[in-house]
Amino acid sequence: MKLSVMSYTLARGKRDEDFDLVRMCQLTMELGLEGIDVVSLYGRHPREVRRLLDDFGLKAVCHTFFADLNHAEPKAQQPALDNVKRGIDNAVAIGADKVMVVTPGKNGMSRDDSRKNFIRGLKKAAPWARDAGITLTVENFPGADSPFVIASDFLAAQREIPELKLTFDNGNAFTGENPAESFRLCAADVVHAHFKDWDICADGMLGLDGRRYRGALIGEGVLDHKSCLAAMKKAGYTGYINIEYEGNKYDPEEATRRAAKYLSGLMQEI
Repeated sequence: MKLSVMSYTLARGKRDEDFDLVRMCQLTMELGLEGIDVVSLYGRHPREVRRLLDDFGLKAVCHTFFADLNHAEPKAQQPALDNVKRGIDNAVAIGADKVMVVTPGKNGMSRDDSRKNFIRGLKKAAPWARDAGITLTVENFPGADSPFVIASDFLAAQREIPELKLTFDNGNAFTGENPAESFRLCAADVVHAHFKDWDICADGMLGLDGRRYRGALIGEGVLDHKSCLAAMKKAGYTGYINIEYEGNKYDPEEATRRAAKYLSGLMQEI
């Protein structure tokens, strides 16, 4: 298992044009890591992003982007399909071997209906990814209305789209079930991972389990990351784990440094 920097963590609160990709690469090198999950291109041309990564000797371990496939009507879904196709092409251009499509739910729409909509769109996208040599993934996404939170949500989609793989998010899985067990149920199809943490609070995001959550630094929240890492090691997972942080207590760079040190320590213990 290897840690990777997640551009989303570092870019939170910044406009695309203000996000410093060079500094992101410098931090990755400072931490002794080799991979970056490039979450959108921040208004840059993919060749520019690839050239920057190459200059630092770094690897794009995934290209993550949003595509609103959560529509029942094909005409309404088409712009998102165009975005998926563009995202796959961009992944090839920056040297990533996988993409992750973000899959939020919608207010007033059931989780099952949202999942059906995403499955319909991802079925159309799967051949494009396969032809490009790109692995298509979704993640456990948090929220009471999210279509993909627990293992059975992903497995329902994977039965209909055999090429679909999982970016396992231990924090998001926690909002619906035990994350280590969630991983074990999907282990054969996990190709990437995100680690994050939560505080349980009175006024945060409503989870599938009925509790409310606010982002915390990895190691300072409620998750048992060691049990997740142990399950992943037992399953033979050798891929990357993104360092994700959605809290406000720490500067994103400092949060990434602290989380990297904490997770590296746990990896040595298991």
